[in-house]
Amino acid sequence: MRQIEIARENFLKKEEHLSEFATKDKDALRYKAHQDDFRTAYFRDIDRIIHSLSYTRYSHKTQVYSFKENDHISKRMVHVQLVSKIARTIGRALKLNEDLIEAIALSHDLGHTPLGHAGEAMLNEISKDELNEYFAHNIQGVRECMFVENNGEGHNLTIQTLDGIMCHNGEMLSSVYKPMKKDQNEFLREYYESYQDLEKSKKYAPMTLEGCIVRISDIIGYIGRDIEDAINLGLFKRSDLPEKITNVLGNTNKDIINTIILDIIEESMNKPYIKMSDKVYKALFALKKFNYENIYSKSMPKKDYNYYKKGMRLIYDQYLKDIKEENKDSIIYQIFLNDQNKEYLQNTSDKRQVIDFISGMTDELFLHEISQYLKN
Repeated sequence: MRQIEIARENFLKKEEHLSEFATKDKDALRYKAHQDDFRTAYFRDIDRIIHSLSYTRYSHKTQVYSFKENDHISKRMVHVQLVSKIARTIGRALKLNEDLIEAIALSHDLGHTPLGHAGEAMLNEISKDELNEYFAHNIQGVRECMFVENNGEGHNLTIQTLDGIMCHNGEMLSSVYKPMKKDQNEFLREYYESYQDLEKSKKYAPMTLEGCIVRISDIIGYIGRDIEDAINLGLFKRSDLPEKITNVLGNTNKDIINTIILDIIEESMNKPYIKMSDKVYKALFALKKFNYENIYSKSMPKKDYNYYKKGMRLIYDQYLKDIKEENKDSIIYQIFLNDQNKEYLQNTSDKRQVIDFISGMTDELFLHEISQYLKN
């Protein structure tokens, strides 16, 4: 027993060197009590995340481009690993809690749908029509970890990790990221409010400085990598990148990442916030705009979007019908509902069960399912 106590002391020793602004193990909050072992709270979150089914599905989910015959195009798994590495680099330099950073970074996209943001928009339309609630991947990620994963038991992650998932929105760029103090009740209030006010939920501030780092690292993780993917696919040339941007950030993923990381470290050292210089912030804002105009708005042709949208609606209607008729041969029973516990089945509406199932699909499963109802 003494050896286990020593192991825990070894885990905690690194906290002696953390910044006064770092989140400590003693700060960890959970909704359910659990039996401690030698692992610290956020390290334990990491273990639960990487063993989750949602994490396993990352490797078969779209980052930006779906169904491209190119082995070098990023998938969601690559993105979360890049975000984790970038965020931990900044966190180590600023003496923050790397375990919490890694837990948030690896889990921040667990709620993403098949087909990336295009699939998210399609499922949001269905959710609004059927439930009068918004669907957003960051909120679904929290739902996965609290109410869907582990056969409906959830993974009992710390509030700090769950909050980092909810507040990671990498589409909202700021020059300064300041944490906002919250307790369990405030976190839950924001979570449930998100289903009714999507725009407000995009602006939620993380409760920890580590969550702030992951939020900016989400942007750093995709902004340059998406450019490399687009060039790889022949959508534009590197020389097409505006010089006013590349003169500040560089014109390769490597240089963009390095420039922004160094700038954040320089501006944020020994501060209770994460900040970029005005020069880097303005260049990054311009690059994000360039990417939207030249990559994201063109990532899926309208014909394909309408095809997948129609298919998603058809399988939604079919699965809902299968539940109402208790068709146990349906795939929604075979690989999802049959494994969920009584609490999930009793407390989750049929419509929400279908949305949970579709949101968790990989690209390949989604394409297989809709192909049964649609013809090219």
